[in-house]
Amino acid sequence: MKPAELLDILSVAEKLKCNTRHSYTSSGRHESVAEHSWRLTLMALLVESEFPEADMNKVIRMCLIHDLGEAFTGDIPAFNKTGEDEAKEDRVLAQWVENFPSPDRERWQALYEEMNALATTEAKIYKALDKLEAVIQNDEADLSTWLPLEYELQFSYRQENMQFSEYMKELRREVDRMTAEKIAREK
Repeated sequence: MKPAELLDILSVAEKLKCNTRHSYTSSGRHESVAEHSWRLTLMALLVESEFPEADMNKVIRMCLIHDLGEAFTGDIPAFNKTGEDEAKEDRVLAQWVENFPSPDRERWQALYEEMNALATTEAKIYKALDKLEAVIQNDEADLSTWLPLEYELQFSYRQENMQFSEYMKELRREVDRMTAEKIAREK
């Protein structure tokens, strides 16, 4: 990749540092999309030994790039995001990647296709961790930042993404326990 091409890509990716999510940090400020992606990637590193059959380097790549479309669209909270929003994000991301030099373009396109299909163990791990990281972050934020719908959503959000793995189901149960304790303690 030529230096100018690399710098152009990094310029787009930098927007994830500026774009905030609905989630708050434990210090009371909005979390950036980049911070979410960073911690999601850290989660993948930390659970590597739980998935010896998986290519965790691929999972890490998925975690790093999964929200790059939000550099163009901004973050839309899951409870507000429509199919039209998702299609737009996918479309602008695909157009951006189409301009990458070969063979990077083909590698990125293949990775996004795998992520969207959710057919491989690696894609399932990335997706489950992505959804869990959001719930964990919400648990770490002050209860005063929660919307009324989040009290139920904390327990129901994307449970189906955990079903492929006993470890993920156990992790989700532990997160749910943490959520219940937080609500009981802070109400």
